[in-house]
Amino acid sequence: MAIDLADYDRKARESVMVFWGYREKARQKQVKAGTADQGERAGVTAGKNMDGFLSLIKDLVVANGLGHAEIHQKKALLTLPGFFRPTKLWDILVIHKGKLIAAVELKSQVGPSFGNNFNNRTEEAIGTAHDLWTAYREKAFGETSRPFVGWLMLVEDAPASRSPVRSSSPHFKVFQEFQRVSYLKRYDILCQKLVREQLYTTAALITSKRTAVNTGDFASMSEMTSLRTFVAAFAGHIATEAVQ
Repeated sequence: MAIDLADYDRKARESVMVFWGYREKARQKQVKAGTADQGERAGVTAGKNMDGFLSLIKDLVVANGLGHAEIHQKKALLTLPGFFRPTKLWDILVIHKGKLIAAVELKSQVGPSFGNNFNNRTEEAIGTAHDLWTAYREKAFGETSRPFVGWLMLVEDAPASRSPVRSSSPHFKVFQEFQRVSYLKRYDILCQKLVREQLYTTAALITSKRTAVNTGDFASMSEMTSLRTFVAAFAGHIATEAVQ
């Protein structure tokens, strides 16, 4: 079965430029108005940083035969029932004939602080997936096959995210793979484990420098967590659902 990757590499570069462009525009706007948030929040509170990737996901749905499905991007239509909480707000949902086809989370992190944010992102990703799959087990989405559940993360490629950091555990030894590695490597390990533990169908890590606002350049940490792997898996799932 042929799948269509929807010219993802070009669109991803455009999405990266949008990401950095929105951050910079938001920062400049708040500085000019004299109401700039502290640290990096001026860019974060813009709320549209990952819009380009939402468009890429929508294009993949259309290109692989489900253009007639409901592709939800508006906040009021992005909630799914949970098991440990009433509802969870996702970034994009694909529903066809009342069946949940896909749910995707899009996240990002830039410097200068990576430590606390990494822990928060990790706990959030694990909790979100566990909540969804428990709700799925309890038939919250009806009698249906497993949906595609994706997690896509863009992290700034910077000295602070590339430098090895210590892991402290006074009572028991930290797993070897986490010792003296960078935050980017920690994210890569996280994404790989999220998939191996079947918490997400695919989890992707995109790295990009701030200078990519003009080029759209991005990179991956490993094949397993690359954007191409994410796109191929998503396109394959959509194409399979389209012929059923």
